[in-house]
Amino acid sequence: MNSKQKVGHSNVLPNIVPEAEWQAQIDQLRSKEKELTRAHDAVNAQRRRLPMMEVQKRYQLEGEQGAVSLLDLFDGRTQLIVYHFMFGPDWEVGCDGCSWVTDAISHPAHLHARDTSLVLVSRAPLQKLIAYRELMGWHLPWYSSLGSDFNFDFNATNDEGENHVVSVFLRNEDEIYRTYYTDQRGVEYLGSHWTYLDLTPFGRQEAWEDSPVGWPKGELHWTRRHTEYIE
Repeated sequence: MNSKQKVGHSNVLPNIVPEAEWQAQIDQLRSKEKELTRAHDAVNAQRRRLPMMEVQKRYQLEGEQGAVSLLDLFDGRTQLIVYHFMFGPDWEVGCDGCSWVTDAISHPAHLHARDTSLVLVSRAPLQKLIAYRELMGWHLPWYSSLGSDFNFDFNATNDEGENHVVSVFLRNEDEIYRTYYTDQRGVEYLGSHWTYLDLTPFGRQEAWEDSPVGWPKGELHWTRRHTEYIE
């Protein structure tokens, strides 16, 4: 039967059924969820086997310590995730959708422990970026690409304007490679450190993952409190 009680702002509620029927339908749905998880794992494994493209152009961006290169954004780590945050040079505030994405980013210590850095890059002047970051209460490194081809080369700015993109890079000493990117609804899945690590060539680096031979892997469960990592 249908509930007729009004809850919140809606008159439409799910059906009310006996416990056995409720459990049966949940079990059916959870079976589909497990299938989806296994399919997702397979896609992640395929991503870890993608080839990569060398980034030959030497970009100069602006950070809080002055001019920086793309290599500097790695902060000494091997993998780099760049969230191309939509914030045009003449905008007064950052994109609301990109702000949703940034609000959801988890503590960076879990990425750092897996040799991965995560930064924001936008075309707005650095002063605007830092002021907006302070307003929003964020602590991620944020760099301005104003005056460089960085946004244009990675389709974060095109003929239609600003675009939200996630780019993944890998470095071998001073050589930099782009390994993956996604945009549009591809960023909806992001938020936890697991989902960001899934985008990288080395993945979560856990023993159960289907990765190429020689990929770095830690213990089966190597979770830590973010205060317990030693950098």
